[in-house]
Amino acid sequence: MLKDKFAMVVNHKTFQATIIILILFNAILVGLETYPSIYETNRHFFHFLDRTLLWLFTIEIAMRFAAEGRSFFRKGWNWFDVVIVLAGHVFVGGHFVTVLRILRVLRVLRAVSVVPSLRRLVDALIMTIPSLANILILMGIFLYIFAVIGTMLFSELSPEYFGNLQRTILTLFQIVTLDSWSSGLMRPLMEFNQWVWVYFVSFVLVGTFIIFNLFIGVIVNNVEKANKEETENAHSRELETIQRQLDELKEMLKKERSS
Repeated sequence: MLKDKFAMVVNHKTFQATIIILILFNAILVGLETYPSIYETNRHFFHFLDRTLLWLFTIEIAMRFAAEGRSFFRKGWNWFDVVIVLAGHVFVGGHFVTVLRILRVLRVLRAVSVVPSLRRLVDALIMTIPSLANILILMGIFLYIFAVIGTMLFSELSPEYFGNLQRTILTLFQIVTLDSWSSGLMRPLMEFNQWVWVYFVSFVLVGTFIIFNLFIGVIVNNVEKANKEETENAHSRELETIQRQLDELKEMLKKERSS
């Protein structure tokens, strides 16, 4: 069948490698456009390459649709690819130059949808959103408690960082990122009270090491789930292909017997 031939081409490693190379070339092209001295002198050449790449990506999506049929639109990543490529055709014209440049950059994201390992990683990150909500609530509780305590303790000593609740929360967020929290915040305050380190070290231990490890644990768990689901889906697709081929063989045998 024609569908099987398209599927054989689309799923071939050479085809997938070619698409990845085109996406990377598109990324380099977009990067070169940020240099006015290069872009302005070769504007028409850049425009020609961009239109060529856009039509190549369009042909690729059409081939994938021919290979998968109606099931093509059951996958969210396929919708993402269609929207990115289709928008490139829609926003053609002088009034949409900025939009087109943004869309050229977004085409680089297609590397995520093409490379299976990146696709599984993003799927895992999306799967973590419900679990991360509980972790964010827990982190918010700890952040609020430490913010109130910090405002009470250091509002007079360091009003620029702990003058009110909002400033303290912003300061604690800086500490969570481990950005100059020791030399810029803790040590200057230790000149007034040597026990200040207890507050900062305890918050770093709770906020950075415990809460962030929970984030990492949830993400790793969902990555394993995504890998498992991808493997199961691959097996199911193989079984469907085998079943379809068996059905075709049965039909051929029936036709031969009837003739």
